[in-house]
Amino acid sequence: MDAVRVALLREVLAGTEWIEATRRFAGSLRAAVAPHGGGLLLVGTAGYEPWHLAAHLDDEAAWSGLPELSPTLVRHRIPAGAPAHLAVGPGRLAAAGRGATLLVVTPERPDDGLLERVHDARRNGATVLALGSGDRDLHSLAHDALAAAPPPEEPTAAPADPGIRDAPDLPRPADLDLDTVQHLVSAAAGENSRPAPRHRRRFRDRLARLAETLAAPPPPRW
Repeated sequence: MDAVRVALLREVLAGTEWIEATRRFAGSLRAAVAPHGGGLLLVGTAGYEPWHLAAHLDDEAAWSGLPELSPTLVRHRIPAGAPAHLAVGPGRLAAAGRGATLLVVTPERPDDGLLERVHDARRNGATVLALGSGDRDLHSLAHDALAAAPPPEEPTAAPADPGIRDAPDLPRPADLDLDTVQHLVSAAAGENSRPAPRHRRRFRDRLARLAETLAAPPPPRW
């Protein structure tokens, strides 16, 4: 999701809790890593590696001039021949202490081993942040946490609204999935200032505008 789509998504979500919630969480992330010039450890579970968030934070670090946002991805399984920056295993969490920030991202319940490592990292002085589906045990260990909608058990089609054209990849405001929340958080983490407030419009009007924008032909080359 590029900056244009993030901006359009924010416009659709204006007036919902998600804009403020993702900016608040991003603020906690920046506040944790800024005083130490980095030390951000990003970890998922054995079944979910937050590759996209790692890439987006790395991009935001470069674009915003905030190198401390660039994370170290901690992996549960490391394939043979992986480069050094992609060969950091769970043992790295054992060394996490004061000055480190541990960002746990998972759509599922972490296993007991990961929860124990997170607990130890917090006890040793690390700041713990959590992005997930609201697991109570994980969130109880976090200094700050943000819950996205859990993955659906089986896909269901939303009823069609004849007044609105289809808009691809558009989540419902009350049900943002974890991938979308990660996009909003990473974009907010790289912001140098908050945008000026806009006049509120009805959600249906914002959704219709987004659909028109996504369906419009590309501008002519200059």
